[in-house]
Amino acid sequence: MTAGLLIIGASYAGMQVADAARAKGYAGPITLLGDEAAAPYQRPPLSKGLLLGKQTPEGLTIRAPAYFDEQRITLRLQVRAESIDRAARRITLHNGEVLAYEWLVLATGARSRPLAVPGADLPGVYGLRSLDDALAIDAMARSARRVCVIGGGFIGLETASALRTRGLEVEVIEAGPRLLGRVVPPEISDYFARLHAEQGVQLHCGVGVEALQAGADGRVAAVVLAGGLTLACDAVVVGIGVLANDELAQAAGLPCDQGVLVDACGRTPDSRVLAAGDCARFPNPHGADPAQPLRLESIQAANDLARAAASVIAGRPEPCKAVPWFWSDQCASKLQIAGLGLPGDLRVLRGSPDEGRFSLFLLRSGRVVCVHSVNRPAEHLLARKLIESRVQASAAALADPDFALKTLLDQPGAVGPA
Repeated sequence: MTAGLLIIGASYAGMQVADAARAKGYAGPITLLGDEAAAPYQRPPLSKGLLLGKQTPEGLTIRAPAYFDEQRITLRLQVRAESIDRAARRITLHNGEVLAYEWLVLATGARSRPLAVPGADLPGVYGLRSLDDALAIDAMARSARRVCVIGGGFIGLETASALRTRGLEVEVIEAGPRLLGRVVPPEISDYFARLHAEQGVQLHCGVGVEALQAGADGRVAAVVLAGGLTLACDAVVVGIGVLANDELAQAAGLPCDQGVLVDACGRTPDSRVLAAGDCARFPNPHGADPAQPLRLESIQAANDLARAAASVIAGRPEPCKAVPWFWSDQCASKLQIAGLGLPGDLRVLRGSPDEGRFSLFLLRSGRVVCVHSVNRPAEHLLARKLIESRVQASAAALADPDFALKTLLDQPGAVGPA
């Protein structure tokens, strides 16, 4: 094969690199390698619409087959890269085939963090990262009555909400003191804990899992918590985070630290190797330390860094500078997050959690740095602009429901009325 752009990982990031490289004028061959059988698909609906029956596997496909022919992109599925020879600019696949490259992009994503307790490998224990995982959970939900979800993060809670909506009894076990403790302030945790409890989900926070026990049929039948409490179940879903797939990069001698270390254009120290998506850590100008590499697990971050990587390939480098944003659908409520907060930021509530529509603004030295919005999509979009413009605002102004937030954009850096 003629050397060209070789992308390892048919993910959002991998697709975006291929798409953006073509759009920016790269004319060489592009090959996209995926280790799954399915063509590139959307992952967020796996724990949302797909489990609720609102979306089909076919409807998750990112691009129609004709797209790859039109854009002259070779898509190869069910192939796995085993090694990278950076000196020779070639990779070796699992079947021994060798592919040369002019540019190499690592978009290898991440995998579910395993549960390290006895019984974690029992039948009836599921993770949720791939389409196959989601389809297996969907099939399980048609006959199971009671499910334990281990992990009170986004994946765990979205799955719990979907299964409860389908009528299953659900118990969530979270080792930390509160739900979503790694990603949201206490006010947001409290709101979603109340929603899940009202929906009938049983919550167990601040307790670890000691073991999973099998029943007479050899399948998982119970979760043993620290302290001895045992929860009977028909199945277990584990959602305790992910690990970056950076082993290929490590073996090739590229710097890694819980992800491939790259700059804001996705560049590694090897001028012909880039990385993007959940496998990459890169500096973000909206982080507390703009020079500190972060691994942002979101479609937006994957797509933005992928476009930056494509700009390098096209010869016109444009670093990733976008405001990070995230979202989660749980219990008929939509949480949208803009920016990156820290525990010490000043928190300002706008709206009422009791009414189910509110935003929590985070201020640092008087500047809006992060906003968590619940069922306020227009305010979320505005928040992204406020953060990007680095506006200053008073807590009193943000808390006042009659204060027009958009006026802060008229004079970036100006403080709202006290």
